[in-house]
Amino acid sequence: MNWRAQAMSLLLLGFVRLLTGAQARWHGCPPKAEQRIYFANHQSHADLVLIWAALPQELRSITRPIAAKDYWTTSRFKRWITTAVFNAVYVERGKNRGQIPISSEKLESDPDFLDPDPSDPLQPLITALESGDSLILFPEGTRGHAEDPQPFKSGLYNLAQRFPQVVLVPAWIHNVQRVMPKGEVVPVPVLCSVTFGEPVRLGAEESRSAFLARAREAVMALREV
Repeated sequence: MNWRAQAMSLLLLGFVRLLTGAQARWHGCPPKAEQRIYFANHQSHADLVLIWAALPQELRSITRPIAAKDYWTTSRFKRWITTAVFNAVYVERGKNRGQIPISSEKLESDPDFLDPDPSDPLQPLITALESGDSLILFPEGTRGHAEDPQPFKSGLYNLAQRFPQVVLVPAWIHNVQRVMPKGEVVPVPVLCSVTFGEPVRLGAEESRSAFLARAREAVMALREV
């Protein structure tokens, strides 16, 4: 990170913490420098920034948030800050790929798996995980506006299958949607926090739908913690 990005990182971190508090509550696991996927509810474009700011520096430096390319590259500043400051992984939204065959037997027994595709939106995440990075992921795919998260998409399940050694940590983001209400351009000071829960693991014979439902429940359970 060059000096401009370092300065912006410190400035943004101070601003976010002043505006929201950006409190991290480690309820089910301690902060630890191991490869993880943090997966959380998604109600605002500020979710990415809040989780990034809530992590301690030693974790922030090894953790890459997932950023929607169609939103975060619409201006030179957005592209620069997500690339130089957040070291984000860009993903394309609105595609239905993301299936990764584990073996020919698995492919034959599970029609939900598809052939590898260079346009697979999961490929940037796979590359990041293969490089040893941790990720911040929003399994809903797009922002929701209801109290409960939308059903999780299959990406988290596919990554859990391919990278069983990566620790999956659920998180609940409190109040961030009130910082930047829909249609507003000026953020409102509101105390926010991120609660990190007990890691979940994909069961040996667990189906995709069962795992995604259980992962969603793990996130929602942190709402009242």
